[in-house]
Amino acid sequence: MMVCRRVFCLLGPSLLAASLNATAQDSVSNSRPVKSAAVNVTPCSTGHKQAEVDRLIIRARKGDAGAQFWTGVAFEQGWCGKADLGKALHWYKLSAAPGDRDAQNSLGQMYEDGRGAKQGYALAAQWYRKDAEYVPDLGGAGQGRNNLGMLYLDGLGVPKDLVQAHMWFHLAGSKLNLSQVRSRMTESQILQAEQMAENWRRGHSAE
Repeated sequence: MMVCRRVFCLLGPSLLAASLNATAQDSVSNSRPVKSAAVNVTPCSTGHKQAEVDRLIIRARKGDAGAQFWTGVAFEQGWCGKADLGKALHWYKLSAAPGDRDAQNSLGQMYEDGRGAKQGYALAAQWYRKDAEYVPDLGGAGQGRNNLGMLYLDGLGVPKDLVQAHMWFHLAGSKLNLSQVRSRMTESQILQAEQMAENWRRGHSAE
């Protein structure tokens, strides 16, 4: 069965620049600005700049959850050097703990795939669920819902449950996955899943 497991893509320099600007405004507004003459403009092999990554790591070490997430991405994808999955896992954990949605989803993916950590589907499900419960759907919440639905579809780390898979795909807006799982369900199962999704929305509407 053809399904879309991931919607998380490689993140480019433009998104890094946007994150640098956002995190600078959010958490380090009192820090001394970096003079343009002192910035290393040598590009890395990925098109990023080492100076950008260096500034990101500085903010991550100060506890900025957004910067910690992007630092994890930089190490996972090897922006300026060889990829280091162990360091990526470390920074994702730090960012995910206080509630960064994207970090929670990325951490779940690493546990699901056994990349940088021992494969653990139950742990993946836990992090996807934390991410999936966020309302409104900001950051990686939609991805967490889709990926949690995939675990229910395959019975990995959670009981195999087409109704639960349908519910999470529905909430994530994963049209292809939703279409595929519906083809394997009875009409009563589909109605049950749709009612569960509606109940979930009502229960989270005030958050």
